[in-house]
Amino acid sequence: MQTTSVRWTTLFWCAATAMSMATVTACGSGDAATSAAPVARDQPREQQGPAACEALTGLALADTTITLAEVVPAGPFTPPGESDPLELPAFCRVAATTTPAVNFEVWLPTDSWNGKFHTSGNGGMAGTISYSAMATALNRGYAASSTDTGHVRGDGAFDANWALNRPDLIEDFGHRSIHLTAIHGKAISEAFYGDAPSYAYYVGCSKGGQQGMMEAQRYPEDFDGLVVGDPAHMWTNFYASAHLWYALATLDNEDSYIPPDKVAILGDAVTAACDAIDGIEDGVLDDPRKCHFDPATLTCAAGQDASTCLTAAQRQAVADIWSGPTDEAGELLYPGLVPGGEAGPDGWSSWVTGREAYAGTHFLAAEDFMRNMVFDDPEWDFRTWDYARDLPIALAKTGDALDADETDLSPLRDRGGKLLVYHGWSDPDITPIGTIEYYEEVMSVMADGKNAEEALEATKEFFRLFMVPGMAHCRGGPGPDVFDALTAMERWVEEGVAPDQIIASKIVDGEVVRTRPLCTYPQVAQWSGTGSTDDAANFSCVNPG
Repeated sequence: MQTTSVRWTTLFWCAATAMSMATVTACGSGDAATSAAPVARDQPREQQGPAACEALTGLALADTTITLAEVVPAGPFTPPGESDPLELPAFCRVAATTTPAVNFEVWLPTDSWNGKFHTSGNGGMAGTISYSAMATALNRGYAASSTDTGHVRGDGAFDANWALNRPDLIEDFGHRSIHLTAIHGKAISEAFYGDAPSYAYYVGCSKGGQQGMMEAQRYPEDFDGLVVGDPAHMWTNFYASAHLWYALATLDNEDSYIPPDKVAILGDAVTAACDAIDGIEDGVLDDPRKCHFDPATLTCAAGQDASTCLTAAQRQAVADIWSGPTDEAGELLYPGLVPGGEAGPDGWSSWVTGREAYAGTHFLAAEDFMRNMVFDDPEWDFRTWDYARDLPIALAKTGDALDADETDLSPLRDRGGKLLVYHGWSDPDITPIGTIEYYEEVMSVMADGKNAEEALEATKEFFRLFMVPGMAHCRGGPGPDVFDALTAMERWVEEGVAPDQIIASKIVDGEVVRTRPLCTYPQVAQWSGTGSTDDAANFSCVNPG
C-alpha cells in the first residue's frame, strides 16, 4: 500500500539532488514521511465542489507554482494544443510548474474517485502532457497525472533543440520530472480529497517505458505497480547503437537506402519463410529468434528488374540492421532488430526507411539527440560518428541522466512494488532482445545462489515480462495488440493475484478478429491442435520446447 505525506520538504530536497540508489530509498522512507490511512478502493469518494478545487491554488509545494485549479464539467473537453475533444466525467483540473520548467497536470474526479492515483508516461522526446492517457485513467476513476518532462516540444516528436547546453533539462527529461509529478500529484490528491491515495500506478510505453524503468530503479517508493511497455531503458546506447546504427546502415552509402516498396518485398519474404515455424500460418512470428531467413536470397540476379529485389548494398543494410553494431573486438554493442516487423504501416517504412531517404524516424531521432544532448553542436554530421571514439563520449555525457540500467531491483521488491513489462516481438523501433536481456540480467542478480528455475520464480514474485507476438512499437503490427495490463496489475497489487497470462485482441474496423493469451516469459502460447487459432481459449501457456 502506498503511504503519502503532506510534509514534502525533505523529499523534494532529495529529488533535486544527485544521489545514489541507496540515498533515494532512504529519502523516500525516512522521517519526512508519515502514514496516511488508506481509503476503501471500492467506495466512491464524496463529491467535491468548485470551492475545494479552487482552494488548491493555495497549496504549498516545494519549488512549484499551481497556475490553474478549476472544475471542468462532464462532457467533451479539448486539452490545450489539441484539436479533438475528449469525453470526460466532471473533474478538478490542476496545472502546475516545478522549477525550472516541469509542467504537469493532475485531473481529480469530483464525483466518484476510486481512491487511487495514476501517472502516464510520454513518447518520443516528450515535450507534451499525455492528455489522452490521462483521460483513459480519469474515466476509470483515477486521480490522473502527466508531465511534459520539463520542456515544450518543437517541430516533431523527436525534437531535441530544447536540450542544447541544458544539462538541467536533460536531467528533468531523464528521470526527475516523473518523480516530482508523482510526489506532487499525490500531495494534490490528498489535499483535495482529505485522504491519501490508497494505491499509486504508473503506465507508459517507449519513452514512457524508460520512465517507468527509471521509477522502478531510482524511485521505488513512488508507485505500487508499474506497467512498462517496449522500454527504451538503455537510452544512450539505444540512440547510438540502434537509432544511429540503422541510419548509418541505410544512409551512409546512398546505394544502401531501402525504399518502402522494397521493404514490403522483404517483409513478405520473411513471413513466407518463417510464419509456419510455430505450427500456425497466421502472418505472425511467435518468436522471431527462430527465424533464420537470409536476405541474400533476395539479391538481384543479372538482368532482374531492380524493383523486385535487393541490391547488394541493400541486402547488406538488412543484415546489418538485424545483427547490430560490434566493437573493434567483435563484441556486440547492442542487439539488432529481429525479423518480422518489416512490412505494414507500423513497420520499417515508418521507422527505418521513412517515405524517402532521411525521413525515417531512426535517423531523425539520432541526429537530434547527438547534436543537442551529446555534442552540443547543431551542425554535427552523423557520418562522422566513430563507435570506438564517440560511444564512450555519449555514455559519459548522458548515461547518468538517461540510462535505466540498474539490474538490482531489490528495493522495489522489498517495499512490495510490482513491475509488469511487455514488448512487441515485431517492434521496428526498440529491439525486443534488449528487454529480454535485461529481464534475464535481473534474474541473475535475484538468483542469490538459487538455480535457474528458482531464480525465475523469485523474479516473478515482483517482476513479470510478457512478449507480444506480432505487435509493433507499443501498438499495431499483424498480431493481437490490445490488452488490459493495468487491470492485471491492480489484481496483482491489491489482491495478490499475479498474472500468469493476459488476453490480447486484434481489432479490425471495430471488430475483434483474433484473441491470444500473452504468457509470462519464457512461456509461449501453444495451440491445442483443435478449434480456431483465432480464439485464445484454444491456447495454453507452456514452457518452450
